Amino acid sequence: MKKTKTIRGISAILLTALCFFSSCAVKSSSPAAAGRYTMMESGRAQDYDASAGVGILPKDRSEEFNTDTDEFDHIVDNPFLRVKDNPLSTFSIDVDTAGYSIVRYFIKNGSLPPKSSVRIEELINYFDYNYTPPNDGRPFAVHAETGECPWNREHLLARIAVKGKEFPVAERPKVNLVFLLDVSGSMDEPNKLPLVKSAMNMLVNELNGSDRIAVCVYAGAAGTVLEPTSCDNKNRILNALNRLSAGGSTAGGAGIQLAYNLAEKNFDPAGINRVILCTDGDFNVGLSNRGGLTDLIEEKAKTGVYLTVLGFGMGNYKDGTLKQLAAKGNGNYGYIDTIEEARKMLVKQIAGTLITIANDVKIQVEFNPATVGAYPSYRLRKPYHALRGIQRRHG
Repeated sequence: MKKTKTIRGISAILLTALCFFSSCAVKSSSPAAAGRYTMMESGRAQDYDASAGVGILPKDRSEEFNTDTDEFDHIVDNPFLRVKDNPLSTFSIDVDTAGYSIVRYFIKNGSLPPKSSVRIEELINYFDYNYTPPNDGRPFAVHAETGECPWNREHLLARIAVKGKEFPVAERPKVNLVFLLDVSGSMDEPNKLPLVKSAMNMLVNELNGSDRIAVCVYAGAAGTVLEPTSCDNKNRILNALNRLSAGGSTAGGAGIQLAYNLAEKNFDPAGINRVILCTDGDFNVGLSNRGGLTDLIEEKAKTGVYLTVLGFGMGNYKDGTLKQLAAKGNGNYGYIDTIEEARKMLVKQIAGTLITIANDVKIQVEFNPATVGAYPSYRLRKPYHALRGIQRRHG
């Protein structure tokens, strides 16, 4: 009888959980370095002392972080599907990287991350694998391979990686950006509004005179701090950012409406039109429910104004809301916990953060029932279903 193995494919740019942990935290084999760990931080290896409660298995300090107020959508694992009955698996690709930064934030501060914050696809997406870009005029190149599953040798893992076309700096389209910044009282912490201002300063300094920026804020109400301004006048833009301070409640819905109005006012059909939302996700005044916010953002995305969402800080952090807003806005979701992470997203990877080369991309895999037995659709995240994965059996 032929022996079969199960192949498990995770997502569009996805390897395995073990691949992530071998990359992000490795205990030293040197006696002199016992109790120390190395973790990747924005492409650089950083050492941490496990004796201080920081390491691959840190002690639980959740009370200090008040993690009960943070919200991460629950993950539901799905059962296997037989290939002879369901030969096609269709799922959306995922471009977000927030999950890695969030996990790193908790580990660096000596606390295990909440289970539902660990999104394997985003841990894998965080790294650069130097895939070969397309050279045939197509927007994507697809790279796929299988390998043995480290934790179950009767299983195999399948990886499907999508590499988008690259844009030389000189060919980048003009940029029409609106910074939508949360300046409510909950942002009055060193790793929130001050870090937001530093991150936006970095981004401004990467733009040129053909690009335009507007700045609006929201707290108890929303307001325009800076009308659309050419990046020839960077001092004016930076001064507007540096004057910001935090206080008040959080009228996020009103702020989003104002930001889109500003983006439409300066809309460039040949350029990049995008709102960049920086927040801890605590929307508590006005249009604050997911349904109302996502409906608005989805409609605006159809007009060509997309949304990038950058999360900051913890404590009443609404991860699920922010991830869904970015998905509905045809954008991406990142979490900035350090100035190095801001530099990674907004300087080193500025093209990937700002430029969209395709909308609503899905991958469909057809399995051969003669060689593949079963696969589960990818784990879903309630209350919205953004991702599906693949799993199969190979004879």
